[in-house]
Amino acid sequence: MRWFCMTPLPLGKNASFGGFFRFFGLKGKLGPGKPCRRLLVGPDKLLSRWMLRSHLPDRPRGFGGDPDREREEPMFDNSLDDTRSALLRLVAVDKTFAMGEVQVRAAHRVSLVIPPGEFLVMLGPSGSGKTTILNLVGGLDTVSAGQLFFRDREMSAWSQPELTRYRRDSVGFIFQFYNLVPNLTALENVMVATELIQQPMDPLEALAKVELEDRADHFPAQLSGGEQQRVSIARAIAKNPELLLCDEPTGALDFETGKKMLRLLIDLKQELGTTIVLITHNTAIAGVADRVVHLRSGEVTEVERNPHPIPPEEVVW
Repeated sequence: MRWFCMTPLPLGKNASFGGFFRFFGLKGKLGPGKPCRRLLVGPDKLLSRWMLRSHLPDRPRGFGGDPDREREEPMFDNSLDDTRSALLRLVAVDKTFAMGEVQVRAAHRVSLVIPPGEFLVMLGPSGSGKTTILNLVGGLDTVSAGQLFFRDREMSAWSQPELTRYRRDSVGFIFQFYNLVPNLTALENVMVATELIQQPMDPLEALAKVELEDRADHFPAQLSGGEQQRVSIARAIAKNPELLLCDEPTGALDFETGKKMLRLLIDLKQELGTTIVLITHNTAIAGVADRVVHLRSGEVTEVERNPHPIPPEEVVW
């Protein structure tokens, strides 16, 4: 039978890498006494196409995966006038985690509209709910209450296979600590993502957009921190995603390299029209965004428009 792998998969003797594959929901075979099939990775052996090819069923037509369900228009309180054209809508979203007998509320009645092509920064201290909200809009987690919509389809009603299709086809994720496969070259790391979708960008073209085509045959250990982050950006944009989610992308970088990363993201947004949601605790970064959402204790405290974003080169922290 088929088993949907939500746990890290072994990658061989010299590598341990699970989060990237969990994000894309890769499948293996599970039977009596059989573990999830091993993925073999090496400089001369890319991941098996059979393992990377999706076998998920087509998403059912209709609203939220149920063709018979009527769409309910939610009451919406947001500063944007036209919510119907939004890429993402969060309506009174709650997320609660159980810690033993204690219920921890990580997000509380979060309502937000994110239009296509916007650069949105979510700003708040540690524990404010930034990562929780990013995981919800990225399809990595599900809401406890409220509604979450992607292009007017209710994500909060989708099944796990539907969420996997959404993550695979519509979302690019840039992690703070890169999550590159250590024994794949920069080019092969990008190719991993392009194997998963039907109309990807050419991997070399993606590397060229981040100015790394001359480093395509280098392994992560042979690249600087900034270069590794650029490879992770190339891997994300190679899918041609509608939505790019950035989890503290400058957090592991020095000041000058961090500003270059911001410039790269803005250039990609302007060139490709990608919607970017970036979470950070660095208040200086807020100046480059179209809008800034301030978070505290899982709640939105302020949504601030920025009519004149500043160039990343002028950011100082």
